[in-house]
Amino acid sequence: MKHTTKIALAATALVSVALAQGVNSQAALKQLTSKVFSKGPNGETASSASQVKLTPAEIAKVKGMNATAAIVLHYGGNDWSNAQVDGLKAQFAKLGIRVVAVTDANFKPEKQVSDLETVLARKPDIIVSIPTDPVATASAYRNAAKQGVKLVFMDNVPSGMKAGKDYVSVVSSDNYGNGVASAHLLAQQLKGKGNIGIIYHAADFFVTKQRYDAFKSTIKQYPGIKVVAEQGIGGPDFAGDAEKVANAMLTRYPNLNAIWAVWDVPAEGVLSAARTAGRKDLIVATMDLGKNVALDMGRKNGIVKGLGAQRPYDAGVTEANLAAYGLLGKKAPAYVALNALPVTRDNLASAWKQVYNQTLPSEIQSELK
Repeated sequence: MKHTTKIALAATALVSVALAQGVNSQAALKQLTSKVFSKGPNGETASSASQVKLTPAEIAKVKGMNATAAIVLHYGGNDWSNAQVDGLKAQFAKLGIRVVAVTDANFKPEKQVSDLETVLARKPDIIVSIPTDPVATASAYRNAAKQGVKLVFMDNVPSGMKAGKDYVSVVSSDNYGNGVASAHLLAQQLKGKGNIGIIYHAADFFVTKQRYDAFKSTIKQYPGIKVVAEQGIGGPDFAGDAEKVANAMLTRYPNLNAIWAVWDVPAEGVLSAARTAGRKDLIVATMDLGKNVALDMGRKNGIVKGLGAQRPYDAGVTEANLAAYGLLGKKAPAYVALNALPVTRDNLASAWKQVYNQTLPSEIQSELK
């Protein structure tokens, strides 16, 4: 696929920089704050979220439309989804757009298709969604587009649909960059040497593939680090599935030094497995700053040492603004991405504020003291 080739080129560029610096992980991490390495689902170069703006006159015009919106999630209840919804609802309220539904497909394509059919019966002007499967859900999204619904996507797009024609835009964090960040942070903790396991997402899901590819490409820069085991999980019980995989890895490889998990919910399963095995020395790296992994990271003896965080609240705000672009007929960038955010215990409090637009919960603050 075209986007895979372009992502590989971005990876090669980043690897070359790091190798020229003798794998200077700090320099590589700093680079992520000013550059987005992810490409869009169709190979698009990222536009900055700061470029998505509405004038006071445009906002007034949108408010006068009395528009409605539905949010159709891949799965809900997790910190990332909750933050996305919070950002969307807050910005939609400012734009005078009423949210009529929020659905949870539990990562099942057939459930999401049903959700879309149910939502369309309410005749929303806007749907903001993240497809569980780009092929299995495509016809349902095309049906929505044919009905004149303005579609804005999170992270992934349905197969065969084109920006500016079938949907307004897609918004994502720099998932490739966050995969890079997690690899460098893990390597720092291992001091460039050790045996690791990888737990990835076994699904046709664009952004989790980006994370996995980025981590694998970046960790190869450290010849002293060896991947001795890797296993995919399909969900929907991602924490439970990851716990089983991590248990098997720790049993088979008692000298395993670290495990990388593709996002925070599977990482929670790794934490459970490590506790059961009494492996307080295990190092865990992941992506997404969920509350449970943040709580562990906040502890002095926590085993979650580093992660690459998305900015889901800001992504939700951006998606709402792009939906307004659709209502106004204003030309939108095809792909918008927010920079990767490397997180360790040292910047946990400030990172939480950036991710959720809230202060760090008191129980995590207590662990940091």
